[in-house]
Amino acid sequence: MRAAGPGSVPDPRFGHLRAETPMTPPLATAPAPAVPRQAAPPEHTAVPAGSVPEPGAAPDDAPPRPGAAPAAAPAAAPVDRRPGPPAEVLPEAVPEARPGSPSGPAPGDRAGRSPWRSLRHRSMRWWSAANLVSNAGTWMQLTVQNLLVLQISGSAAATGLSLSVQAAPGLLLGLAGGAAVDAWPRKLTAAVSQAVLGVVAFATAALVAFDLLTMPLLLVLAAVTGLIATVDNPACSLLGNDLVPARDVPSAIAVGSVVHSSGRLLGTALAGVAVGVFGTAVAYAANGLSFLLVAAVIPFLRLAPPGAREAGTVPARPPAARGRAGGRAPSRKRPAPGGSAREGLVFFLKRPRLVALAGVTGLSAIFGRNYSLTLAVLVTGPLAGSAQDFGTVSTVLAAGGILGAMLAGRLTRPSVRLVGSLAAAGALLQVAAGLAPGLFWLVLLVAPMAVVESVSDTAGKTVLQTDPPPGMRGRVLGVWRSASTGWGLAGPALIGVLMECAGPRGALVTGGLIVAGAVCTGRLWHARPYAARRTEWAAAA
Repeated sequence: MRAAGPGSVPDPRFGHLRAETPMTPPLATAPAPAVPRQAAPPEHTAVPAGSVPEPGAAPDDAPPRPGAAPAAAPAAAPVDRRPGPPAEVLPEAVPEARPGSPSGPAPGDRAGRSPWRSLRHRSMRWWSAANLVSNAGTWMQLTVQNLLVLQISGSAAATGLSLSVQAAPGLLLGLAGGAAVDAWPRKLTAAVSQAVLGVVAFATAALVAFDLLTMPLLLVLAAVTGLIATVDNPACSLLGNDLVPARDVPSAIAVGSVVHSSGRLLGTALAGVAVGVFGTAVAYAANGLSFLLVAAVIPFLRLAPPGAREAGTVPARPPAARGRAGGRAPSRKRPAPGGSAREGLVFFLKRPRLVALAGVTGLSAIFGRNYSLTLAVLVTGPLAGSAQDFGTVSTVLAAGGILGAMLAGRLTRPSVRLVGSLAAAGALLQVAAGLAPGLFWLVLLVAPMAVVESVSDTAGKTVLQTDPPPGMRGRVLGVWRSASTGWGLAGPALIGVLMECAGPRGALVTGGLIVAGAVCTGRLWHARPYAARRTEWAAAA
């Protein structure tokens, strides 16, 4: 620390530091005889820092005058060794939350806004690679499972039954599975669930290889798989977020979406090769190996520090907002891990952001995202296209989804308002796609529609997984799984009835208008209290 110069003012930031010796020497105990004094030369005018010499007083470093009595040595001042008060932190000394901190990246920091920034963490790279293999194996099994049901039963209705049986546990027990994720250690939960799913896949492969699989056994195995998935899905989703700081969670979710889409394309392609060359049992065995690979990788993953994981989830308030009278600000009780499933449902229903997010996502899933039905009928019907043309449209949809997930990775703190705006924009593009005069215009409209809706989906997942406190996220994802399974089952049936009544064009146009109208209505309803309050303030002023 630089010593203060003559006449300087002590720095208030170091006011708690007490000096070992007094700043000014005490006066001599024996007064000197009155002798006419002469002015000191200019070079002897220095005084101790912070002291002001009296008029006519001799400087302390002046030489002794002839005939003057020697001054007594100053008495040693007692040293105050009591600890001083804590240093007061001035407002300007408080470091501001830089955009590159957990609150968000710096405006010009390309690395902080990169959609791949979560891959800078080694554990996230391992996790993404293992998930790519696992997703490919899962889609291999799903593709082969439909063919296997057709071979065993010869009925297309049995295929839908097997899918419904596998989805039923998520609809009925999703909340219980989320509560288990909050109560149990996350890494252990994810590793055990992946290992059990691998065992189920190996058991199915053995039954298929020895020609012992029957329809009742297949339905039982499908139900067990769905039951385990009620715990595995939220555990793996939250584990991926725990590997990176809070500012990189949107990137981690976006990378997960890219991995999911890539794994779907890869698994569907590999399923045809596996069935044609090696047989159906090999697809199940490959899926079992992919589950075991993930279970083997999980113990070696390193979680991000808890402070970095929780930073940025709730905006920190400035010190001035902690109360005017110096008291503590009222703090909300944070739910502890291991609570009941009912607490998760109550928390979800009392959280307006989550309820609004569920409304937007549910309407979009029912009336706007069933493109495997609506676009297939539109291409092969009014547009007089072929199955190959629908394959081209599906490829554009998949590519747009991957591009949208990459763009969503650049987000730092998405909001429900952003999710709703993007959902409304995608719904309007869907209306235009329903009115497309030909395949060329349909492809041009489908590409931006897929991008916008993918960004909306990824932003919605980010809000869903970061808005609740850490001890409640598993139960919130459990509520979401039950709700999403419900509208996933109801959507195809409702859109099928709508196509029967209004045709594929009418279904696309009507569904898009419903979604866009609901989002705009909700936005106006949410803004109305603020507008009314602003009018009252203006009238009072």
